[in-house]
Amino acid sequence: MSTDSRQDFIHIELNVETVAIGGHYVFTKEVRLPFNGREVLYLAGYALFDTSCCGSGGCGYALVPGFIRNWQNKINTDGRPISGIEPVSDPAMQKQIKRLVKAIEAVPQVVFL
Repeated sequence: MSTDSRQDFIHIELNVETVAIGGHYVFTKEVRLPFNGREVLYLAGYALFDTSCCGSGGCGYALVPGFIRNWQNKINTDGRPISGIEPVSDPAMQKQIKRLVKAIEAVPQVVFL
């Protein structure tokens, strides 16, 4: 059994609205954040809930795929770049990264893949 936790991350096109059942979301930026001698990849964006039957609202958030292992070293069949990523599995590191991202982006929610 392999303990290699590397994953491929297909980079998302920024500033493109993705429609969901209750509204839409948009990733507005992709950031390579230095952290303890490595780089963490995160995306920042927002979601609007404007087609829900229960009301409307929105939020800003960040999504953290993980540590960058290989930056855009492949291309998928749609022409999107792919990077090798190592998920952040350590809870203490997640807490530190979450604090950094929240300070930079002023978002209430940071989610790790």
